[in-house]
Amino acid sequence: MGGPCRPEATAARRFIAMRRQLMGGRRAAFFTVFPTVFSAVLSIIPAAAFAVVAGLCTAVRVTFGVAFGVAFAGALRAALKKASSDAARAALTLVLAIGVLAGASGPAFAGGAVANTPGVHPAVPMPPGTARGANGGIPGFHAAPAVPSYASGTTAGGPVRTQPARMPFYVATRGNLTIYLLGTLHVGDPADYPPGQPFRPQILAALAASPILALELSPDDLLVSQDDVSKYGVCKRPCLPGLLPDPLWQKLEARMRGNPEALAEIRKMRPWLASLLVETYDSLSAGLQTEYGTEAQLQNVFLRWKGRRIVGLETLAEQMRAFTNLSLAQQREMLAQDLAQTPAQNVSDVQTLLHLWRVGDADAIAAWETARTEKLSHDARVAASVDNRIVYERNRRFVSRMQQYVAPNKPLFVAVGALHLGGPKGVLQLLRQRGFNVDPG
Repeated sequence: MGGPCRPEATAARRFIAMRRQLMGGRRAAFFTVFPTVFSAVLSIIPAAAFAVVAGLCTAVRVTFGVAFGVAFAGALRAALKKASSDAARAALTLVLAIGVLAGASGPAFAGGAVANTPGVHPAVPMPPGTARGANGGIPGFHAAPAVPSYASGTTAGGPVRTQPARMPFYVATRGNLTIYLLGTLHVGDPADYPPGQPFRPQILAALAASPILALELSPDDLLVSQDDVSKYGVCKRPCLPGLLPDPLWQKLEARMRGNPEALAEIRKMRPWLASLLVETYDSLSAGLQTEYGTEAQLQNVFLRWKGRRIVGLETLAEQMRAFTNLSLAQQREMLAQDLAQTPAQNVSDVQTLLHLWRVGDADAIAAWETARTEKLSHDARVAASVDNRIVYERNRRFVSRMQQYVAPNKPLFVAVGALHLGGPKGVLQLLRQRGFNVDPG
């Protein structure tokens, strides 16, 4: 499964998304100043104020949404690193813990490039120090306005719809076990999530009936994923030109020539991460927004209910190994597929995927992606091995973990990238092989 529609991993994709969110306008100013001010204030505020902080964490998440809540927790972590005294560090640690329990850092980072639609990629890193401007903060793409204007009746994606997108949604049952499965996109169009009813009634009812929401990564893992992506995907010195054949490097250099900041950063990346960065550019260039990834929208609903838990179907280490264990030939294949078409052609593919996702047929999505990969692959054998490592092996792990979390008469709601669901090796078929009846929701 190749190109910008690959579902490879949420960690790397969300890394770039969070960098982007913290780099613009008032948010940039707020989070630049906030750690220092917060650290100073907490060094003199008594412990009695922690209850207020817990309420503040919850208010931030509920009022501004999942992504902003996670950014708030990120600011607390930054303040912790800057704290100059043991007392301040202890205070900040407690506040951060309270924030996690209150849900400020619980939600997954909003965004990543196109959903875990096959090609789940970790959140791709934003070039450090990139300033956000008219291009949305990432050199080389021109994103739609970050905040939709519902008051005017329009969004970046066109008129606000009164009905949400259909989305791939399925119900798997075996005896008194029930698993609800929703195929997600890690970036999206605000028009697909109308205010007041972001999901179909069937999806909302299933979410309300489920005490556990299972995502690819747990919120706790997502909170610390940026460090691991940087550790395993970025070299201390420019390394990428030496890891690629000259023709492939020249093709990438030509693609990024208009974006000197991005080109400077990509030189330091390993091929798998460079691939995800190229894919992220193409996905965001299609006009989609990280704030409207399906997971973020789900959590904005789910976390308003008490007594709920969000878990991961794999650990951060497991997801990272899917990439770091790729051979150099496999990493090169990933990047070659991303560069096989023009940016405009990749954007067109992202838009096609969005259309298929709105229709909600997981098998149709899988069939389209398989045909696309066959067209783009440089080496069919190597391409198949990449898909097995970053998609199919993870599908099997997802299904195994689902069976651990689901319990009699306690439904489990699962949300994973749309390209993980359909096809002969997809999650739906794997559940059928384990005795589940699987039907469209």
